[in-house]
Amino acid sequence: MDQRSELAEVERSPHVELRDVRIAYKKPSESRYAIVADDVGLRIQQGEFVTIVGPSGCGKTSLLLAIDGLLRPIRGEILIRGRPVTRPGRDRAMVFQEFALLPWRTVFGNVAFGMELQGGRPSPERVERYINLVGLNGFERHHPHQLSGGMRQRVGLARALAVNPEILLMDEPFGALDAQTREVMAGELLRIWQVERKTVVFVTHDIDEAIFLADRVIVMSAAPGRVIAEIHVALPRPRRPEQRASPEFAEYRSCLHRLLFQEGRGEADREKAG
Repeated sequence: MDQRSELAEVERSPHVELRDVRIAYKKPSESRYAIVADDVGLRIQQGEFVTIVGPSGCGKTSLLLAIDGLLRPIRGEILIRGRPVTRPGRDRAMVFQEFALLPWRTVFGNVAFGMELQGGRPSPERVERYINLVGLNGFERHHPHQLSGGMRQRVGLARALAVNPEILLMDEPFGALDAQTREVMAGELLRIWQVERKTVVFVTHDIDEAIFLADRVIVMSAAPGRVIAEIHVALPRPRRPEQRASPEFAEYRSCLHRLLFQEGRGEADREKAG
């Protein structure tokens, strides 16, 4: 294979790939494993924004932890650029629903903290760059208790971005925010993504949020979670809030509601039968 063919092959290969992944937890009082996600196969391309929706307990968060290397599947494998994930790496960063900021540190100190954990000396210029990118310039000396919920989540996002990961894993990062702040933060995240072009895997329970953000929405079944649908979102970018009122957006919303309703009804029937 010549160099040009090798480059083309790299471009076609996924950035993140899950192959027949099964994730299970062992219950403390029992010897058996409880399977939360099973037979999960997924290919995510470089720079793609993927959202994952599904019922509670279907393994969405567990999949993020497995991609990050914090949780090992009991079957299957997860690959990043074709290499198996065996532990956390500098090419990945997670943003959680809980802000997880250090209360005794300022905004500047919290953003620098991730860089410190990687063993390097934080670059003040780099810290400032990401504080500015998330719209917190002027708040560098503020402590978390002086910030709103949305601002604290911006700090968490800046901290994740400052370590320059290739892949951003986001576990319902706006779930604790009020509806108005949540919508603003979704728009801000897309603005930042347009600049940084990270590969993003974003878990949410909010269908509108999933559609608005994504290139592709992954729909999972009830536990054990399996991928039951992949919806490609063809809405033009950059996305605007008014698109949520469009007929095209309504079609995607209706499709996802139908899939999740059918899955929820099927789960209820299975519980009755059990």
